Amino acid sequence: MGEPAVEPVPGAPAATLDLGDERALAVADYHAGIEVGLRYERGVELDSNAEKRRRRLLSLLDRTGADRVVVLGDLVHRIAEPDGTEAEEVRDLLDALDARSVPLTLATGNHDGGVADVFPDRIELLPSEGARVGSIGLVHGHTWPNAEALSASTLCMGHEHPSVRLTDEVGGSRVERAWLRGPLRREPFLDALGDDADELAWNDPELVVFPAFNDRSGGTWINVEGESFLAPFLPEALASGEAYLTDGTRLGPYREV
Repeated sequence: MGEPAVEPVPGAPAATLDLGDERALAVADYHAGIEVGLRYERGVELDSNAEKRRRRLLSLLDRTGADRVVVLGDLVHRIAEPDGTEAEEVRDLLDALDARSVPLTLATGNHDGGVADVFPDRIELLPSEGARVGSIGLVHGHTWPNAEALSASTLCMGHEHPSVRLTDEVGGSRVERAWLRGPLRREPFLDALGDDADELAWNDPELVVFPAFNDRSGGTWINVEGESFLAPFLPEALASGEAYLTDGTRLGPYREV
């Protein structure tokens, strides 16, 4: 058997993707400029982690030897067109990737509406409904994936920032970022695709929901009863799912953790 198409990087909220002709380093929800956003949104003052985020990504790139970086949506934090320190953070990241001759592909997320205008020709943009590259579908997850993305054998997404709340024997708890993986159900997508449902080539795809790369962005507690998902097709489209910590620890069925 060959290498898995999606292989999580041990100890990191990132994975390598086999895209056929290329090997990519994939992350989700980078949220550049989040500190500026939190100041506007919540009045929270935090020092910028822009340089730390960039160094973390570049370290993972060097560690994996990937040919490309794929961001599964929300490269930037504020929904408005990125400017100021937010745009500067993205520009510094792109400059560092250019110095390594590594291109960046972005599956357009709900926060990325102005990215194309600010960085024309510097980022390969995939539509918000997703796309397929090789055997892998790439989508952010805030909209229903299109038939092309769903025809893949593995569908990778972000948006949820999945986390688990873990409780110890004395009642203490902590929150950890997590992977969520499981087989997709075909039926929920048929109505959403409408006339395009006839074009859906179904290959029994596995869904891989990436943890957020940005450790300041919060998340969905996937193992807490009553906590709702953000993606319009979850949890209905997930036949069953298992949670994993970023260190590789398998937690089992996500609702039973």
